[in-house]
Amino acid sequence: MFTTPWKSPLRVALFGTSADPPHMGHQSILLWLAQEFDQVAVWAADNPYKEKQSPIRDRAQMLRLLIDSLPTEGVGKLGKVQVEQALSDRYSIHSIERARDRWPDARFSFVVGADLLAQLPKWYQAKEIFAQVDILVFPRPRYPTEGPALSALRQLATVHVAHPPYQYDVSSSTFRQTHCTSETHSQETHSQETHSQETHSQAAANVPPIVRDYITEHNLYPCLQQTPKAKVSTHR
Repeated sequence: MFTTPWKSPLRVALFGTSADPPHMGHQSILLWLAQEFDQVAVWAADNPYKEKQSPIRDRAQMLRLLIDSLPTEGVGKLGKVQVEQALSDRYSIHSIERARDRWPDARFSFVVGADLLAQLPKWYQAKEIFAQVDILVFPRPRYPTEGPALSALRQLATVHVAHPPYQYDVSSSTFRQTHCTSETHSQETHSQETHSQETHSQAAANVPPIVRDYITEHNLYPCLQQTPKAKVSTHR
């Protein structure tokens, strides 16, 4: 097949995420990436800085369900956004090397949240990571994308900052809490319990219905078990 010498390389976004669980914030990121890149490879990853993560097979499946339900035609269901679980590794440099084997001529952008700016230079083989990929930083509430951490990172790597139209103020850590209410019944405790229930109810609204159904069916995240079951089934 004839290829022109001026043809641009494939632009691939690499997005490894704990997805514990995946929520509307992940969906928003994936939709933005789908508009900007030729291919978006996403996978559930074990984060060496986090403890007590849900089984990775469940997190990968929830990502598949989230991607299959993306509203834009040609994005999910084997469109340009796909779960590439074979790329998953405890260390990002290994994921990048596998991606390079998969797409040898591509230009890669490695997606991270703004909360990781100061941490990135301390990652395993960070110098090799910066040599092989651009870093694409997504804003997160309460984590500035401008400041000393970003300036320091730009001395080490090629860094771009994403500008999505909307940011979801939600963190997966909310769902991983194991104690949602207390067994005592003082007025102060009752007020705290009510606030906790409201917080988890609001957070649950940021989980796509099809993912919430999977969570209920597989008995994940006790705090989400107190929310009503969504009306969308994961059965296919």
